[in-house]
Amino acid sequence: MSWEEERPSPSESFEVDEESLEELLRELEIEETATASIRDQEEEGREEEEGRMAVSQVGEEGQLVASRERAWYIVHCYAGSEHKVKHSLEQRIASLGMQNKIFNIVVPEEEEIEIREGKKRPVRRRIYPGYILVEMIMDEDSWAVVRFTPGVTGFVGMGNQPTPLRPEEVQAIFKRMESKAPRIRVTFKPGQKVRITEGPFADFVGIVDDIDLDKAKVRVLVSFFGRETPVELDFTQVEKI
Repeated sequence: MSWEEERPSPSESFEVDEESLEELLRELEIEETATASIRDQEEEGREEEEGRMAVSQVGEEGQLVASRERAWYIVHCYAGSEHKVKHSLEQRIASLGMQNKIFNIVVPEEEEIEIREGKKRPVRRRIYPGYILVEMIMDEDSWAVVRFTPGVTGFVGMGNQPTPLRPEEVQAIFKRMESKAPRIRVTFKPGQKVRITEGPFADFVGIVDDIDLDKAKVRVLVSFFGRETPVELDFTQVEKI
């Protein structure tokens, strides 16, 4: 089978309707995958070679509709390899001279305060694991450069056409990234057992009843004199068992 027959076409874009795309941007809050399965070196080498060659033909079937306007697109990649893909794409843009068509690559991240063992720790967390944002002018050449970057599995789009983000969607993402109020991330959930580490109920074991992220408070039910008593505590005053 020839290379032209093997290569994917733009019709491989992830097909979603407008409502699903909006849901992706609002709801994609899944936990980051601890370990990512990335293609082996041989496969990456094959993709890299194809990427160098793929700067003209996309194929008659699923013909890409080019655009003269620069816009932001969502690109799907292997979860856990977002920064690696960003670095590889930046190198390809430079080596193929595509700076006039591909302008910016962003891994959407936000700052969080993680509570572990009663201590606060600042961390950077990917907002959409497995996705990066690319600002580009979409045509066959730029599509091929992005699509054949090792680790990239496709564009998010409708039918055979990658779907650009609307300006308000882009603004919402960047606003979240630039927020000065870090989100608080806790390791316990309602219904789980925790140990109280400070205050008059120190060393008591209770059940998490409610979590208030805005106030950084947790309500714990503890057994006191034979009855369950709700106790409101700071996140730093409890630890997961």
